[in-house]
Amino acid sequence: MTRRNAWWGVLLLGLLLGAGGRALWLWLDRPIERVSIHGEWTHVSADYLKTQLAPLVQGSTWLSVDLGELREQALEIGWLQEVRLSREWPDALAFELVEQQPVARWNDDFLLNPKGEPFGFSPLPVPAELPDLAGPAGSGKEVLGYYQRLVPKFDSLALKLTQLRLEPRGAWRLQMDDRVWVMLGRRQHEVRLARLSASWERELHRQANQIRYIDLRYPNGVAVAWHGESEFDSTAAPDEAAPKGR
Repeated sequence: MTRRNAWWGVLLLGLLLGAGGRALWLWLDRPIERVSIHGEWTHVSADYLKTQLAPLVQGSTWLSVDLGELREQALEIGWLQEVRLSREWPDALAFELVEQQPVARWNDDFLLNPKGEPFGFSPLPVPAELPDLAGPAGSGKEVLGYYQRLVPKFDSLALKLTQLRLEPRGAWRLQMDDRVWVMLGRRQHEVRLARLSASWERELHRQANQIRYIDLRYPNGVAVAWHGESEFDSTAAPDEAAPKGR
């Protein structure tokens, strides 16, 4: 009889603890009333971030919300590179947000970060003075790396490299000072760039305003297309397909 009473006592205690634990959980798992955000931002504002985060926590409760899942959802917000979050007693969430650092435009609709990874920038405006890069999907790192290697070469000519494009078949073309296009092609890039540098310093820099584009895809020379003319001035036949368009 004594043993039976002891078992009943243990069972009753377990029920009381369970009910008390559930009551405590329900008391603690209250709706999220406050969201705080922290970080240092150059391009985004606190108001923008709050507006983007608010729908993600709406209807969530303090203990039940899955912080890992919430972090992944927050990372889909444009301009966020890293998200760290924690619970704050008694009913708040704290977000620590690291913004993306844009270094170039990418395929018109995206920006690139320093790792060559694309991210969306809408609805915020694109920062001024970013180079315009383009290429096939997944080529952001390659194009950005080549752009960074080319910049010193054009700096030495007092030129600004404003656009660089990798075509689907592997050919490169670039734009100098927002005006002159250069067809670099698929091979012998260093040789062709040296030829461009020599031609520019010797003669072409004096006629920059009249140049539509320069074609370097020639074995022994360059071809220049002038504004208002449809033919090249060239010293050799091209060893790759002639350019189309501008």
